[in-house]
Amino acid sequence: MKILLASQSPRRKELLSSLGFDFEVVKIDCEEIIPENIKIGEAAAYLSLLKTDAYGTLKEGEVLLTADTVVAINDQILGKPKDEADAKAMLQTLSGKTHQVYTGITIKTADKVFTETDLADVEFEDISDKEIEYYIQNYKPFDKAGSYGIQEWLGMAKIRKMNGSFYTIMGLPTHLVYKILGEI
Repeated sequence: MKILLASQSPRRKELLSSLGFDFEVVKIDCEEIIPENIKIGEAAAYLSLLKTDAYGTLKEGEVLLTADTVVAINDQILGKPKDEADAKAMLQTLSGKTHQVYTGITIKTADKVFTETDLADVEFEDISDKEIEYYIQNYKPFDKAGSYGIQEWLGMAKIRKMNGSFYTIMGLPTHLVYKILGEI
């Protein structure tokens, strides 16, 4: 079995490697546009499946893994920030509140497709504008849904509570990946 990870995320590479899997990283060009009528809980799986479909045909023995993470609060999806002002606005929205993190994965073989979503709730303490500016300047969270990484300073300093998998929040529900790859 040859695992193909379709992600440029260093976090996903690290997590899949830590699970003990050998894999090759592949690039997929795919516009990640979420339809307006989609339910928030289905958006991450939709995007991971969209990426899988963009890859094309797999050879026998190949297994493709795609993933996407969506941060949501008050029925609004917070994607990756466009710039510093967008990142600041997102973090101000999350400050002192509980939000949801959905990570969808799709694992595809030549003849089967498995798609699942895992959900975690994250509660932030209040985050001051000074702390937000410090985080943005020092950690540049422009490649992260919701403008933060749980494994970075903001996650360590300001997450009060979470319910769900740390790794789902980080961007890859490792328990689901391990289970599905084990079944294949």
